[in-house]
Amino acid sequence: MTATIGADSDRAGVSPLAERLRETRGLSLALAEPLSAEDQVVQSMDDASPTKWHLAHTTWFFETFVLKPHLAGFRTLDERFAYCFNSYYEAAGPRQPRPKRGILTRPSLEDVLRYRHHIDAGLETLLKTAVRRRHSPVGELIELGINHEQQHQELILTDILALFASQPLRPAYRPSWPCPRASSQEGTGPTGWLELPGGIHRIGHNGSTFSYDNEGPCHSVLLGDYRLADRLITNGEWLTFMADGGYASPAHWLSDGWSVVNSRGWDAPGYWECEDGEWRQMTLLGLLPVDPAAPVCHISYFEADAFARWAGKRLPTEFEWEAAARDLPVCGNMLGSGALRPLPVMQGDLRGKPAQLFGDVWEWTQSAYAPYPGYCAGPGALGEYNGKFMCGQYVLRGASCATPKGHSRATYRNFFYPHQRWQFAGLRLAQDA
Repeated sequence: MTATIGADSDRAGVSPLAERLRETRGLSLALAEPLSAEDQVVQSMDDASPTKWHLAHTTWFFETFVLKPHLAGFRTLDERFAYCFNSYYEAAGPRQPRPKRGILTRPSLEDVLRYRHHIDAGLETLLKTAVRRRHSPVGELIELGINHEQQHQELILTDILALFASQPLRPAYRPSWPCPRASSQEGTGPTGWLELPGGIHRIGHNGSTFSYDNEGPCHSVLLGDYRLADRLITNGEWLTFMADGGYASPAHWLSDGWSVVNSRGWDAPGYWECEDGEWRQMTLLGLLPVDPAAPVCHISYFEADAFARWAGKRLPTEFEWEAAARDLPVCGNMLGSGALRPLPVMQGDLRGKPAQLFGDVWEWTQSAYAPYPGYCAGPGALGEYNGKFMCGQYVLRGASCATPKGHSRATYRNFFYPHQRWQFAGLRLAQDA
């Protein structure tokens, strides 16, 4: 079953908003296409969710926040779906516990696809009758829904990787194909350092285009002069850290990080396996040899911080990262490239500016996820989107190889707990000037 939003996009008068909605809803189904029905119902761990649940939850979001309040005569397909597919919106009612989403064998995948079709039809009606622009109350809700679904598209990929990595057959989400940047030795030379000026910098989104509420208000910060690495840390450099006893020396680790390393038995990044002295890594393309030139990924904040200390450097603050990225184009190895894995930097990208800022991996910063000065969460259930998570987490910046096109920007604030590493997360070093 395919999405129907804006299917008549060749007609004169179809809005860019309708076209973007159609493309977004269609992409979610395309990402699920390589998966069997069994693949889409299983939950590998508490942090991950089944693909079927992602497809249904993003649909519930449009139903709950767009169609029910704004489409006259709208009828829900099944009132019980609200309990199954609400995520964390307390104001929207009770929900299935997150760790138990994998037991939702019912509704079936066919029922979920039917649910998506029903909601897509309602959105099509709403777009024809009431919405022509993003800059309208309903248009802004649809724009939020598009961006929300893009977040879950990345989660579909990271969560299916977590599932396939835990299976004995090590299945590939998609067969590999030749890529000119894969298995290259480019980028393994010494790190270059960019001198960046301190002073007063404006941080945050200015409100001219879509952003999440946690990206504002725009405000001033004072930075000292600093140096930023011109590329990401590679697998080869991480292998050196490991060989030097990086996971065995408490001197490099925060106390909580050292406890996690020992309690979970970490001795390498997530999804790495050693066989006959050779390291391999589970990827969306299956189990592959670790490419020493590619950016290291699937590391926690604790690991990123320990590596930086071992290297005699530090992680950048999110404000240093944003100041460096502010005037650079948002392009790189993201979902649209088709690589589905971090790729080595190209030497041509190292021209006196930081490379790989967008794409390949999300970059851990040393900044705690906290509200900007003057931040105030919005009213109602949608006010729970970001603000209530501003405790105990760290900010990541940039984008990854699984981030959909158009979803990231210099002000985007991703955030995870310091022990989590199932996402495509890596690091870039910084130091004081």
